[in-house]
Amino acid sequence: MIIPCIDLMDGKVVQLIQGREKALEGAPPLEMLERFRRFPEIQVIDLDAALGRGDNTPIVEMLAARARIRAGGGVRTPERARRLVGAGAAKVIVGTAAFHRPSLEAIAAAVGRERILVAIDSRGGRITVKGWTEQLDKSAEDVLNELEPFCSGFLATYVDREGMMQGTDLAWFARLRRATSLPITAAGGITTIEEIRALDALGIDCALGMAIYTGRLDLDELAAMNQP
Repeated sequence: MIIPCIDLMDGKVVQLIQGREKALEGAPPLEMLERFRRFPEIQVIDLDAALGRGDNTPIVEMLAARARIRAGGGVRTPERARRLVGAGAAKVIVGTAAFHRPSLEAIAAAVGRERILVAIDSRGGRITVKGWTEQLDKSAEDVLNELEPFCSGFLATYVDREGMMQGTDLAWFARLRRATSLPITAAGGITTIEEIRALDALGIDCALGMAIYTGRLDLDELAAMNQP
């Protein structure tokens, strides 16, 4: 499955390079939602909430009411997870809180593990959290098994290549695929149709951002690839 991304900052749709430098702004959120209407699921990330500097909750809720979305960014409490699910989000993406066991257990108890995707964001071979501003002394491969009981899948972002249009690390995703039987969605640097096909052959979905927004990948072709 190919999943287009809507990343929100200051009320606008943006694309960042490695979570730091804003590279471009997209069309308004509802217009982007309409462009992505042919896709079965859309990923919506509240970057301000992830960075702890406000949030775009009204926009996320508006999108959740109009399409099937997976919502992430700052989902660190049961209350926020319940609010997003209550607004219509099919799944919530939990990153930072996933590495604090009591928080993850509480969120899973609040909305059910089937609603949770755990974000495994990696930079320099180590898990990065808090909007990619802090690193843990753990690798993605180290943590998958211990997190499986609390989620229905993983969003794995290769931060080293995020937004850089230089391709991703297929070998890293292959190692993750061998480490868990749960669904994996790949993100971070995916630039070509060939990479998407290689990940699909591994049984891994793709979340796409910069390659769509820059026109490197064609939406019509991507939508056709999603058809059974």
